[in-house]
Amino acid sequence: MGLVDRPLEVGPRGKPTSPAGAGGRQVGRFGEDGFHHQLDEFGLAGHVAVQSHGRDAEFGGDLVHRDGLQPFGDDQNIDAGGRDHTAYRALLDRLGTAGKCKGLAAVTAMGPDKLAWSAEDWSQYDKHTVGSDPLTFDTIKTVVVGSLLSSPLHSLRELPAYTKAMSFSQRVAPDSATIDEWAEGTTFAIPFFIFQGERDVITPPEPVRRFFDDVTAPVKDFALIQDASHFASFRRPDQFIDLMLTKVRPLLTSQPIPW
Repeated sequence: MGLVDRPLEVGPRGKPTSPAGAGGRQVGRFGEDGFHHQLDEFGLAGHVAVQSHGRDAEFGGDLVHRDGLQPFGDDQNIDAGGRDHTAYRALLDRLGTAGKCKGLAAVTAMGPDKLAWSAEDWSQYDKHTVGSDPLTFDTIKTVVVGSLLSSPLHSLRELPAYTKAMSFSQRVAPDSATIDEWAEGTTFAIPFFIFQGERDVITPPEPVRRFFDDVTAPVKDFALIQDASHFASFRRPDQFIDLMLTKVRPLLTSQPIPW
């Protein structure tokens, strides 16, 4: 989920004149080096905060209803109060197609009700989800872990912070599965954007699209980032930045949106 906190000042050619990095809110930049550099280059870094991914990126609540903020999301998760089983069913299909009988039996035994899963179930589910999809596995290995190891903004001593964050995410997973996005609200008084990985198996785009279709907002748009699974904005920063510049930035600069 991303939040745009205030309009940009622009020059005569539409180039942002506000100093990059001034104002706004930013999250930790592990894994974000690719597109964060481009945000800074285009003068958006001080005005756009990127918050994701997966089960930590949920709609609803005070965060997206605060005055003056324009929500956009990537890697968005839809649980529908535990009713949505899209990712679970797709995982069973992949395991069956690949002939991974042991994994298929384990995930089948868990059942689709995430509210009944143990911490070990969640851990095994995540492991099978990533391991059963080559694109997701490659993204974790080359993009996420690769950026952790090569980021000039951090040292190797900080790597444990990433594993601690992942462990925390697993601990809050049972509570996040109870969130009903429709009950939280589908009416927004501000623009609403979702940019989702076309081949995301962790937070599949189908339920997100259903939620988007039910959203009422002054401006809304849904776009798929091609050839990307989870961590779509990291995998394809060029597409992400293009969407930010053509969909989100025009609202900040009071320029017409090129639909």
